[in-house]
Amino acid sequence: MRAHGTSRWFTTPILLTTVFLVGCDRAGDRPAPTAVRSIAGPRADLAVPSASVPDWVLQALNLGAILSDNPSSIAWTDEDESDEASDAITIVPFDFDPFHTSLVRARWLRGIGCPTNATTNDGTNPGTFMDGACPTGGKDMRNEGLLLVKTGPTSNFASAGAEVKGVKGISLSELGYDIRTGSHCGAGTPRFNVVTSDGALHFVGCASPPPVFMGASTGWKRLRWDPATAFPPILASDVVASIAIVFDEGQDAMGAPDFSGLAVIDNIDINGTLVGRGPGN
Repeated sequence: MRAHGTSRWFTTPILLTTVFLVGCDRAGDRPAPTAVRSIAGPRADLAVPSASVPDWVLQALNLGAILSDNPSSIAWTDEDESDEASDAITIVPFDFDPFHTSLVRARWLRGIGCPTNATTNDGTNPGTFMDGACPTGGKDMRNEGLLLVKTGPTSNFASAGAEVKGVKGISLSELGYDIRTGSHCGAGTPRFNVVTSDGALHFVGCASPPPVFMGASTGWKRLRWDPATAFPPILASDVVASIAIVFDEGQDAMGAPDFSGLAVIDNIDINGTLVGRGPGN
């Protein structure tokens, strides 16, 4: 496994396959993603032990591939699912909390997303508002955002997350999301966990690999990743088996550099399709 920003390869005794994290924006609504970076070596070999593996990687491998249908996860959907069938890709939040600690939470909530065409009123006159970081957004009439929270220590075996449904069998060209100012943005969280059809697990974290900034304002940042920069790289020939967004860093030193233990993200980008609302909304 190669740490980003170095030429050194790390390995760990846990027998899992490669992991990627990525983000994307709707084609035509944004500048084209950056070119695929060259890969300076083979896919990660996780079979050889090493004491130099980053803490967030060990934490991620310890949790493995978590999905909303995991027996230890509690999936959440809105009661009204009348419009869900029209969404090719849906994002289903879940709480992975097998020991019932009640310290993690994942929910789509109204009013906390990045506003693309919001209605305002100064008390007298109606108006509209668009945040400069998100001139385009997913179908969303209620300005929803995805809240991800982990309270307390990172070592707690629990995480907040969301499964990306409707992606099995696709190949990835980009991944991304909008993230609200003040949110936790660490090397490993919020991250994409991508499992490919060969069983490999790939990671893409908020700060590792470094994102491409597609837009920024005082309130939000639009982040995008080339799948080839995932950890380990996701190739154009790879076929997706599943994608999840995982938040498992807490409020302790392992959660550095941010200690809020929460993040708000929106307009989750899968190959240019933006999802900005919960299933059923």
